[in-house]
Amino acid sequence: MDLNEGEPAGVLATIGATPLVELTRLYPSARFRLFAKLEGHNPGGSSKDRAALSMLAGEIQAGRLVAGRSVVVESSSGNLGIGMAQVCRYYGIRFICVVDPRTSKQNLAIMRALGAEIEMIEHADPVTGDYLPVRLRRIRELTERLEHAYWPNQYSNPGNPAAHRNTMREIVGQVPGVLDFLFCATSSCGTLRGCAEYARANDLPVTIVAVDAAGSAIFADTPGPRLIPGHGAAVRPGHHADDLADLVVHVADVDSVRGCRRLAAREAILAGGSSGAVVAAVHSVRDLVPPGANCAIVLPDRGERYLDTIYDDAWVTTHFGGVPSDDPEPILMRY
Repeated sequence: MDLNEGEPAGVLATIGATPLVELTRLYPSARFRLFAKLEGHNPGGSSKDRAALSMLAGEIQAGRLVAGRSVVVESSSGNLGIGMAQVCRYYGIRFICVVDPRTSKQNLAIMRALGAEIEMIEHADPVTGDYLPVRLRRIRELTERLEHAYWPNQYSNPGNPAAHRNTMREIVGQVPGVLDFLFCATSSCGTLRGCAEYARANDLPVTIVAVDAAGSAIFADTPGPRLIPGHGAAVRPGHHADDLADLVVHVADVDSVRGCRRLAAREAILAGGSSGAVVAAVHSVRDLVPPGANCAIVLPDRGERYLDTIYDDAWVTTHFGGVPSDDPEPILMRY
């Protein structure tokens, strides 16, 4: 069926229903069971496929986005841009993605291959030192100038968290027994909010752990420098609320790198930067998890797009002074 008939068609019909695997080698002496939701199995390679389809589907169904006439404009560090490019290409809708220099060459190449037009922001905001405020200003300029332009605005569009209620529903259905802990990285807060809303609507006794980046403004007051794209944000998104998580863990970029490499070395899973942050967060709170508990982590994307950064020894050495050991430093937690 087509979206005009209520359901996604073709490759878009494969979004969601991603596998959940048990991680037995990451922490073999752990007293709890740990499961990973492999969102990289979505057709565009990340959890952002869910949000992209959810935010555009209603507009397409209602006839507000029309092939050959409409133009979608969005800000992305990569993964959402790929998801949007995929949906727009399938339905013949023009797509412009506003990015910054931290966006990887692989992500830019994938978006272009799917027909996206790239607007590169060259300079960071002088106040925050981050690119996001400048990207958002550029989006407003484009949507005001272009006819039939639509900004989905992943940072406040309710379709973003709505898509991830399904993520949580799938996890709960896949975990054997009761889900006790969920670890979720933050960026637009769409995944975090959607999972939290599903848990509360269904009275689930799950502890939700938000994994934020050190230097992010989401669960802190003062933003700072960050290297890993797609984790944390310089501006607190509209989906944020302090009560979405029972525990907040802030993870430094170097620990995200360490977590990625540990996941690859011990579980043969090649995942992206925010996935490494989630692994680092589990390591930091593992002694707080009761024996016999079921824990799940959301791994947002695949690692192929980070081969020239996180998995490249020269890049890691340049930015962190050497390849990190497998023994992480203590991580800041907030209840």
